[in-house]
Amino acid sequence: MLTLCAVQHTEGEYLGLMEDHFESRAIRFLYTRPFVAGGSIPADAQGFDGLVLLGAGPRGVVSGDILPSLNAELRLTDAFLQAGLPVIGTGAGSLILAMAAGGGAQAHPLRFSVGEARRSAADALAGHLPERFPYALYMRDRVQLPADARVLAIDESDAPMIFQVRDNCLGFSAHPGIKSGMIEDLVMEFDEVPENIPQTLAHMAAQQRAIADALSEIMVGVVKVTSLMR
Repeated sequence: MLTLCAVQHTEGEYLGLMEDHFESRAIRFLYTRPFVAGGSIPADAQGFDGLVLLGAGPRGVVSGDILPSLNAELRLTDAFLQAGLPVIGTGAGSLILAMAAGGGAQAHPLRFSVGEARRSAADALAGHLPERFPYALYMRDRVQLPADARVLAIDESDAPMIFQVRDNCLGFSAHPGIKSGMIEDLVMEFDEVPENIPQTLAHMAAQQRAIADALSEIMVGVVKVTSLMR
């Protein structure tokens, strides 16, 4: 059985709908929670077959309330990259992946948006990325892609929504397995929240089934690209 290290930054944001897809493929995930008392980031990749870096709610990597564990996570991500192991980043986690791979991030205010992304490469995710798919994005800051990154999907303004680096690593600006309840928990957990939460949550709730449906095909591609199905 393969084991993923899943770095969780808030109580509210976790693997969400992705959990069932990993479990159904006998892929185990162990959460590490640096934000709780006594929590820490692993020193290296030993004992793990891959890394998942989750979102951080309103915390940023270059602006706002900077993620306290950022430096330790950059070192950990670099260890996985140097070992040739897959890394999957969502939200702030995708920014950490980009930074560790030679890219960076730009300051941008916290936002919560729901929309439709579109595929930018026919063979994206080994051909399993839908041509169009709904997303719900909750994060601060924007990605600056590494020079060798490949954009797999873009949003309505042509900003990267999914990118690939090092052949087996993937960054998702919007958590592909997000649940409405996760956003509700983030709103309760932090004082800083984006505008128009009720309206955007209602829009997201209307898209929740479509997000789950798209994830089924996306996860097929994810496990192929990352070689997590051996």
